[in-house]
Amino acid sequence: MTALRDNLGRTFKTLRISLINTCNLACTYCTYGNDESKENYTKHESNVISVHEMLNLIKRLHARLELTTIRFTGGEPLLYKELTTLITGTRDLGIGNLNLTTNGLLLQKMAPALKAAGLRSVNVSLDAIDPLTFFKMSRRHGLEQTLSGIEAAINEGIEVKLNAVIMKGMNDNQVIPLLKFAFSKNIKIRFLEIMSMGHLHGKIDEYFFSQKDILSLINRYYNFSPVSRSDSATANYWRTEEGHHFGIIANESHPFCADCNRLRLDAYGNIYGCLSNNNPVSIAHTNTAGFDFKLREALAQKQSIKFTGSKLSMLHIGG
Repeated sequence: MTALRDNLGRTFKTLRISLINTCNLACTYCTYGNDESKENYTKHESNVISVHEMLNLIKRLHARLELTTIRFTGGEPLLYKELTTLITGTRDLGIGNLNLTTNGLLLQKMAPALKAAGLRSVNVSLDAIDPLTFFKMSRRHGLEQTLSGIEAAINEGIEVKLNAVIMKGMNDNQVIPLLKFAFSKNIKIRFLEIMSMGHLHGKIDEYFFSQKDILSLINRYYNFSPVSRSDSATANYWRTEEGHHFGIIANESHPFCADCNRLRLDAYGNIYGCLSNNNPVSIAHTNTAGFDFKLREALAQKQSIKFTGSKLSMLHIGG
């Protein structure tokens, strides 16, 4: 079968699966307010496909694309009741690089089962190490739960990375404390520029803290040098003189569209080729003849130069 590629040579090798569109946090860059996650979940829950249907779609996508990586996202994926069943089923398809992005609130309890199911790594969203700033960013208490979850994952032998969305005037004072925390645990941290998504589409200027701003701040405390970027990587990385690594995902100031290999699958059986497009392509009940057409439709959604964002909610698609 002919390889699926666009005119820039891009294909899909990484599948990000948004399992659920509710969350036990209400982060400022993701939701409008405290109750949005609950409202979204109530409104759409009946349309969510079953774990069996999800596994079947993953199987079909893998057969066509020879996927190398699966990342489970949300909302908050640890709220998905069939998570370990899905991870085990995906592992049994022969996809070994299974990862998950979580806020970590339930990670302490679930880490052993996730490891046993075949999970390889977790990216834990941690936007502040200070309790008050954590609450300001997430509109919830739970810092200690997240920190305990990080410890539990490390103890289970699950690779841990930290993700921190940095917003000017909100948590930019947490860059160095977060960096020091990550270094103390000998784990990588990636700082994220805020994305023009959902309720912040076209409105990020007030909060935008760029890769340049982050590097300038870190340079006051550490000397570092750049690390060569891997193909299709989302993050640029640097290495400190002490041997620690940190990354920055700079969607706005240093886009990585040119070699993006990510495909997104939501909880309703829709795929998206790019976060800059909020038009779902349904594959839930697509026959064999139409499957390639739908994949090419999603591939055509990719931006050629720069991430532009969309009104698609981060709560729905997982970033």
